[in-house]
Amino acid sequence: MKHVIVIGGGISGLSAAYRLHQAGIRVTLLEASGHVGGVIGSVRHGDCLLETGPDCWASNKPAAMELANELGLGDQIIGTRAGVRRSFILHHGTLKRLPEGFFLISPMSIKALIKTPILSWPGKIRMGFELFKGVRRADSDESLAGFVRRRFGKEALDRIAQPMIAGIYTADPEKLSLKATFPAFIDMERKHGSVIKALRKRAKGEAGKAQSGGEVSKAAGPRYGLFVTFKGGMSTLPDALAARLPEGSLRLNERVTGLKRIDEGWQVTTETETLKADAVVSALPAHASATLLRDTDTELADALSEIEYAGAAVVNFVFDRDQITHSMDGIGAVIPAVERRRIIAFSYSSVKFEGRAPEGTAVVRVFMGGALNPEVAKAPPDEQTRIALEELRTLIGVKGEPKFTLAGSHQGAMAQYHVGHLDRVAKIRELAGAHTTLAIIGNGFDGVGIPDCIRNANEATAALIKRIESEREA
Repeated sequence: MKHVIVIGGGISGLSAAYRLHQAGIRVTLLEASGHVGGVIGSVRHGDCLLETGPDCWASNKPAAMELANELGLGDQIIGTRAGVRRSFILHHGTLKRLPEGFFLISPMSIKALIKTPILSWPGKIRMGFELFKGVRRADSDESLAGFVRRRFGKEALDRIAQPMIAGIYTADPEKLSLKATFPAFIDMERKHGSVIKALRKRAKGEAGKAQSGGEVSKAAGPRYGLFVTFKGGMSTLPDALAARLPEGSLRLNERVTGLKRIDEGWQVTTETETLKADAVVSALPAHASATLLRDTDTELADALSEIEYAGAAVVNFVFDRDQITHSMDGIGAVIPAVERRRIIAFSYSSVKFEGRAPEGTAVVRVFMGGALNPEVAKAPPDEQTRIALEELRTLIGVKGEPKFTLAGSHQGAMAQYHVGHLDRVAKIRELAGAHTTLAIIGNGFDGVGIPDCIRNANEATAALIKRIESEREA
């Protein structure tokens, strides 16, 4: 029986190992830490459920939903509370509701643009001129910041686009690749001559849906009805995948220290032993895969090293509800970098999803770090907690001390899709193609979200399985 070693027990590695096992291939999954799931982590504190990594995923990308249903987890999936599908944005020190009728970086109507409290009148007028801006015909990649400034103006970039995108990519918009992250906006510009026109047409086409659910024409930033999670927390998915692997195939606290080609296979060295495999799946951050592959293929390692990463930190707080002055009548808030605060965003976890805290208790989750504030992500947990609490006291009127805190950092875990990212990935794929028994997966290539990582793992392992089966037949 062919043996495949998967390096890395995050959602990508777990998905790959699961698919390989399904195909009747012997699999060994090596994970350096003491738990599966990578950045995903759900922690119970009394009757409260805290998330130390992502707290949801977007259901309009099918891979995660399909996998959850396949694992029998469909009845455990829940969406955001229907009555609070709105959020806030910090504007000159005050939390304002995100404007209705906006889709991420653009208004869907002139009415929505006029009504927004987030922009000055000059900023609104400049944004409205997007309807008449010329179309960029060049096919070269463009930064998100360049695109937004060109079409909507600097104020729209600083006050709306940057904070909305930071919560997804933790990135510097001056470096973020538009082609790799939001190609739909390129298509809107080219096909309709205007993003606002394209979104207006989409809203009209989905008018029936808007009337029934209010998620289109009244969208305030993201379409919050698409966000889902599990009743028992995000760890439900990686735990279920791990449980489906054969006994003894998952090895925790097994850090891989070496990887090299031997004959027609691979030799994988850990801190405790040396293993042999017919094929290898590296499900690590690109820079970590580069380190392991440097002795085998310097050019491939160099290409992988070109993908940069940022760190992030998440701090969870448990309060009594009456310790918070803010109305908490929304999911949370995003913080523009121009406000010069030390956090990226925060969410009211106990409001966002059912079952996160008992009545009278508030769970607040603070997100910090990223490409624009890397030092916070590197700070010790007690310093991160202190900073986050100071910010919450100012922003939402927290009084007294929290009942519980939980801080955690994810160093070098947030892939940065800089301008030219698609070309870098194409080069990596071309170079990796020379190694027919190697697959490289993770969040550094075709999407940073959980569904993207699962889809990438599915596609890569399907190709690897096909090659293995063709060798069997030969």
